[in-house]
Amino acid sequence: MTAIEQPILAWGNGLGLRITAPVAKAARLSRGSLVRLEVLDDGIMVRPLERSAQLTLEQKLKAFDPKRHGGEVMAGARVGAEVF
Repeated sequence: MTAIEQPILAWGNGLGLRITAPVAKAARLSRGSLVRLEVLDDGIMVRPLERSAQLTLEQKLKAFDPKRHGGEVMAGARVGAEVF
């Protein structure tokens, strides 16, 4: 069991608890993981709702939408080697 002590910090108008990399790894959490917060008599419990499965390349390619993910956005005017 991994346990650490750390402060609760201000986060906007609420409070935030930072989950350090070693704790996230031990709990198999990653950015975007869904969790359930339960208020107990002696504190709170954070439980993962689902485990994020690693997608295969085939699954990623199947989900790829060129209209949504493709193309390039130029922030400014052309400069350098791309000017013809």
